[in-house]
Amino acid sequence: VGSEMCIRDSFLTISFNLLAHQPKLNDGDFEMTKEDPYIIKKPEISKAIYSTLSGGEHFYKIKSKKPFKMYAGITVAKTDECPNTYDKYSFSILNSNFEEIANFNGETFEWWSWYEEYGKKWYWVGPEFGKKFQSTTTFDQGTYYVKVYNNDNLGNYVLATGDIEKFNPLVIAKMLIVLPKINKKFWNKNNCP
Repeated sequence: VGSEMCIRDSFLTISFNLLAHQPKLNDGDFEMTKEDPYIIKKPEISKAIYSTLSGGEHFYKIKSKKPFKMYAGITVAKTDECPNTYDKYSFSILNSNFEEIANFNGETFEWWSWYEEYGKKWYWVGPEFGKKFQSTTTFDQGTYYVKVYNNDNLGNYVLATGDIEKFNPLVIAKMLIVLPKINKKFWNKNNCP
């Protein structure tokens, strides 16, 4: 019954999800290092990449052959069991030589809680490059990196990128598989810091 409920809830989420990011679960396809970063394809298409720091910084690579609107932001799952405790994450945007373009310090940022009505989940919202989940800057064509980290480089976080909502049948089918896994891992009471 529990898995049927998750699938039904996931389907309802997809059916009514007009303003959401495509969920992606980083489950080890990339090492997330400088040498083997997570590849973000089509950087303007909205994505929510669910990842876990396991002792090192994470790197994401964006490569575009044309100028593109850049958006990036960090959120953390908010659970009832630990409503006011959470890990804070920072991120930097880097150029192709790994030189810092912008830095967003999650430790000094005033995080705020947000209810995502379509997914029916609470999040802590951290710093963002953009405003109100939207891009405010166009980057030139080229290669860029996003580095995610915190004080001990441990814990679950979500990197949101892009701001164009696009859900085709293949994306929706993948969501039916990945959403129950995300919910189980990221909204687990055992993950309280």
